[in-house]
Amino acid sequence: MSAEEPLFRVVRGVPTAEELAALVGAIIVRSRPATAPAPATPSAWARSGRPASPGGWRTAGLPR
Repeated sequence: MSAEEPLFRVVRGVPTAEELAALVGAIIVRSRPATAPAPATPSAWARSGRPASPGGWRTAGLPR
């Protein structure tokens, strides 16, 4: 396929600009993966710098 060749073409009928836009939108939505990729888990190095208490850094500086 060359850069000049369209990805799809209308074989029958004369669609309006709105109909073509709806078709392109439907094709784009269907070509996306069905599920979102899982978020990357933080490394052990990043986790080591975080307070483990429920209040996090806010309670880290308070007297116990």
